[in-house]
Amino acid sequence: MRISIIIPAYNEAEGVEQNARSLMPIVARLREDHEVEVIYVNDGSKDDTYALLQAQFAGQPGIIIETHSVNRGLGAALRTGFARATGDILITTDFDGTYAYDTLPDILAQFLRDNADIVTASPYHPLGKVDGVPRFRLMFSFGASLLYRLLVKRGIYCWTALFRVYRRQVIQAVPFTSNDFLAGTELLVNALRSGFTVSEFPATLHVRTYGQSSMKVARVTRAHLGFQAAILWSRLTRRTTQQIAARQS
Repeated sequence: MRISIIIPAYNEAEGVEQNARSLMPIVARLREDHEVEVIYVNDGSKDDTYALLQAQFAGQPGIIIETHSVNRGLGAALRTGFARATGDILITTDFDGTYAYDTLPDILAQFLRDNADIVTASPYHPLGKVDGVPRFRLMFSFGASLLYRLLVKRGIYCWTALFRVYRRQVIQAVPFTSNDFLAGTELLVNALRSGFTVSEFPATLHVRTYGQSSMKVARVTRAHLGFQAAILWSRLTRRTTQQIAARQS
């Protein structure tokens, strides 16, 4: 089985060495049973992220470094990573390790055990945890996820995590157009609408220990609200169409 691990990076220069130190031993463990490639996507960083990634992994097989000449957003970075990936199973995760890399074997094991099309990490699952993240930092993610539970599927607790495992067929079949932090949620919603199955992995969300998040909360909130409004409108339109058809029959 071939696995592609896709890690977007934007202005992460101070964390390159720590990322490699945390991730590479886990990749070595996974390589005992699988073929594994790691794809870093430098999304137009303004610091030395790209040069440091190249220096850190120079000559190491199975490490691919893609780059954007300008910052294009998380969604665009994911599409670049997906396009380059050769794996049957694609894993996306954060550069800063807010979901610990040593849980990669665990989420992969659940993916294989559940035979799901997607396994997504969730700190909001009853068995999930949050470690050290200030409450105000969680308000956006928790609130957005609650609305998606009501609008799309009640059984999924977290809709915004990047840490996921995808069957390759999902990425080939399901489009997503967002270039920003909405992308992962859009992909998950569209996959469910297309009939793919989703399993949730109870995970611990840790506070970022290096670098700074590039997410602009106000901008991302507007994007999610717009997407949620579109979902609601689609549901209302579909229900109205069904009611009219029922009366006519």
